[in-house]
Amino acid sequence: MLKDVQLRLMIGPFVPATPPRAVMEALASIQVTVNDVGVSGFQIKFSIDKQSPLQILFLLTGGAPLLFMRVVVVVVVNGVSNVLIDGVITNNEIVPGDKGSNSTLTLTGEDLTALMNQSNWSGFPFPACPAEARVALLLAKYAVFGVVPLIIPSIMIDVPIPIDRIPAQQGTDLEYIRALADDVGYVFYLDPGPAPGMSKAYWGPQIKVGPIQPAISADMDAYTNVESLQFKFDQQQNKIPTVFIYNEETQVIIPIPIPPITPLNPPLGAIPPLPTNILGDLQPVRDDLSKRPIPQAIMIGLAAASRWADAVTAEGTLDVTRYGGVLNARQLVGVRGSGPAFDGLYYVKSVTHDIKRGEYKQHFKLTRNGIVSTVSSVSP
Repeated sequence: MLKDVQLRLMIGPFVPATPPRAVMEALASIQVTVNDVGVSGFQIKFSIDKQSPLQILFLLTGGAPLLFMRVVVVVVVNGVSNVLIDGVITNNEIVPGDKGSNSTLTLTGEDLTALMNQSNWSGFPFPACPAEARVALLLAKYAVFGVVPLIIPSIMIDVPIPIDRIPAQQGTDLEYIRALADDVGYVFYLDPGPAPGMSKAYWGPQIKVGPIQPAISADMDAYTNVESLQFKFDQQQNKIPTVFIYNEETQVIIPIPIPPITPLNPPLGAIPPLPTNILGDLQPVRDDLSKRPIPQAIMIGLAAASRWADAVTAEGTLDVTRYGGVLNARQLVGVRGSGPAFDGLYYVKSVTHDIKRGEYKQHFKLTRNGIVSTVSSVSP
């Protein structure tokens, strides 16, 4: 790897370990994609000859996915350790070499949510358990893989009375946990680290506040740390979601427009585009919200408003050695050198790590609600 970058790859069943030297010497590239919500994944390529132990391993498995073969990728940049992914191999393929060249073995995988999506437990009962307790019980099964739950209680905790109803699981563990999150306007994802072999299972509201990462600098001579950067301003993106509340006493349906600004989703741009449905829109966020408690319906509306408000998108590529660290998804980052319209703070929506011998680059996607910065400056 590079002078200031060290790579640590760990592979093994259940408890991953550092592979033999022959395996590390065959390593050609690693690509890790981290999304703010949903599944994160990886792809590892090896250049192998006919006598490689990786070739034998592939033959023994018959080309089948090594679902319980766990992979952990850690990079150390300027002395700071970063766990990029903790997952399992879901697919492997081999491409034979041509004219005496080595073959290419590609291992593709997902984070540990792949294990949560294997068995359908529909009908499994959870008597007297609110949604938070059900999520905790489901995640307890994966503690052996180092999964630590971080569950944020919803505004309205509903404890079902067994004589009235007993909630039952629908689908796989992953499907049911995400369905419970959608019911209260929450998100669910796995965040690897801080130590190898550990992952944080977050079930709670999407948060767009917190520490600010070092700035992405464009067109600033010696301070430039980005190779490419482009912006997109979509005026059709911004909408005001409407939640319809049914009042049982008056039997009247009341429409409530939901603002996109909340303490967890503050404005990062000073001038957002005008909502495309400013003249009114009778299309509700979801058809079932009128039957839900008012706090729960509003939380779902706020989650939709947060997604619809991201009118500005930035995409680019940076060199980690020039940036001086690893750009992480699900956090804020500053941008400077792009002009007054697009400088300022952004939310990092996704990051793709491309690691090769002598090269470590990141492709990123940033979002915010409008143009013109809400802060006077960003930290370099």
